[in-house]
Amino acid sequence: MSVFFRSVRNYLSLVRFSHTVFAMPFALIGFTLAVTGDSEKFSFRLFLLIILCMVLARNAAMGFNRIADRKYDALNPRTKDREIPSGKISPASAAIFVTVNSVLFIAAAGFINRLTLMLAPLALLIILGYSLTKRFTSLCHFILGLGLSLAPIGAYISVTGRFSFLPLVYSFIVLTWVSGFDIIYSLMDDSFDRYNRLHSIPSALGISKAIRVSVLVHLLTIILVIVAGTAGNGRFLFWTGALIFISLLIYQHLIVKKDDLSRVNLAFGTTNGIASIVFAAFVILDLILL
Repeated sequence: MSVFFRSVRNYLSLVRFSHTVFAMPFALIGFTLAVTGDSEKFSFRLFLLIILCMVLARNAAMGFNRIADRKYDALNPRTKDREIPSGKISPASAAIFVTVNSVLFIAAAGFINRLTLMLAPLALLIILGYSLTKRFTSLCHFILGLGLSLAPIGAYISVTGRFSFLPLVYSFIVLTWVSGFDIIYSLMDDSFDRYNRLHSIPSALGISKAIRVSVLVHLLTIILVIVAGTAGNGRFLFWTGALIFISLLIYQHLIVKKDDLSRVNLAFGTTNGIASIVFAAFVILDLILL
């Protein structure tokens, strides 16, 4: 039994399951936007299918990322202890894990509606394809953001079977927010990426300019949050959550300096995780209590 639990722990670590706090709360916003509309009703079955799709898609994406990056992870002192380079999980086992999760994701999407089934392979292509983008473009951060941005609009489509303006705004919030903090996260690998000819904004522009780009991208995030609140007729709870979210965006830029990257992990994981959960909680409450 201890071997089983150790194996489960290794796979949860492989996919960084704790990082679901970045996209999952926004998927719940998209779901709530749909079920609080005029013609839609809450479905527990549909809710569970959306959560399942989120988990399966993330498992596939992160597993594929670890397979694709295993050579670089083994060379990088920061990542050499990850599950595949350290031998805790073999590349073949990881490939089976990715395949199973990908197939189950498409199957689960098929149980939702025809549009989600049609879009599932495209979503899978984006979230898996991100892992290869550092080989050829410094815009890889925005591909990651695009992948996670599918959460709110995907959840909304799952309920309604159609696109709509407001959930798309939330998707753009995720795209810019994730892209901005991924630029910050990649600061730690600036030298490694340059040496190994991997592409990122820090390796292309340098640390100082990369931080400025991240600030500009997060300024766009703030504008989009205001647009979402205005277009969605947000009330006190929305704007309270928005204020906290924006404050935490600003905070992470205050604690990360070009000559002091010691708190990048705090900015990347803890701060953004809290920002996502708190913002979603206030937005959802504002929608439910409308």
